[in-house]
Amino acid sequence: MDPLEDVLALLETRSHLSTSLVAGGQWALRFNAPSGVKFNVVRRGACHLQVEGADEPVALSQGDCYLLTRPRRFTLSSGPEAEPIEAGPVFARAESGVARTGDGDDVMLIGGSFSFGARAQELLLDALPPVIHVPAGTRQARTVEWALTAIGDELLHRPLASTLVAEHLAVVMLVHVLRLHLAREPRAVSGWLAGLADPAVAAALTAIHDDPARPWTVAELARSGAVSRSTLAARFKDTIGQGPLEYLRRWRIELAARQLRQSTTTVAVIAHTVGYGSESALSVAFKRAMGLSPRDYRRHLGSV
Repeated sequence: MDPLEDVLALLETRSHLSTSLVAGGQWALRFNAPSGVKFNVVRRGACHLQVEGADEPVALSQGDCYLLTRPRRFTLSSGPEAEPIEAGPVFARAESGVARTGDGDDVMLIGGSFSFGARAQELLLDALPPVIHVPAGTRQARTVEWALTAIGDELLHRPLASTLVAEHLAVVMLVHVLRLHLAREPRAVSGWLAGLADPAVAAALTAIHDDPARPWTVAELARSGAVSRSTLAARFKDTIGQGPLEYLRRWRIELAARQLRQSTTTVAVIAHTVGYGSESALSVAFKRAMGLSPRDYRRHLGSV
């Protein structure tokens, strides 16, 4: 399994589609900070996005999409001259899944959000910039456009299971947006995501994710990327911020935590499946990383 797929699966990525927005004339809506990762797609017309804390607004055209990866208030508008009103009451009056504001229907947006498991902030969101904008009309955006068009068709024609299909397509869109962002701006991400932009580091990450229980050495991981041991260690540290074996240990802890959350498998068995020789070895490493022993971690989850 490749690292991006692996982490998104570990985070239990889910999409949730929200009410569409149709607007026209001079208009502006102010939105509360989203609880998850917010996305919108401009299916018709053009508008502006202003995110709290950002210096400049983002001009959005037909086919553009964006992700908001931080819980920040934001405004969508026809332009800076429009006085914003709160979006909540407008969406509360929505009919047939469409909210309307302004005068006319020259702008239409499809939106939604992505929710993740408890580890998303550290493993994914902290590695991303607050706003990711994917403009239409570029070669890289074509794969995203396919998913967006399919989502629009599902919501417009409402065939059987349309909501379920559209939500799965939204996750497909998320994967494509992350891929495109990595290809376009590899220096705008950090952590393991940044490592995916370096071929040698990406090869080592893939090897780790393919077989996390294997007793890897830095030399073996370096061979997977066709570089020397010292080169891999330096590039791994430069892009990801930690060494290959430190990353391996942390990933094993994440896998162990998932099993503790999702199964009743004994700690001893979990230790073996993630590459620790004994329950005590896992317990020491787990408590160092998570602040709780595996048993206390599972007990705490059961009490929430």
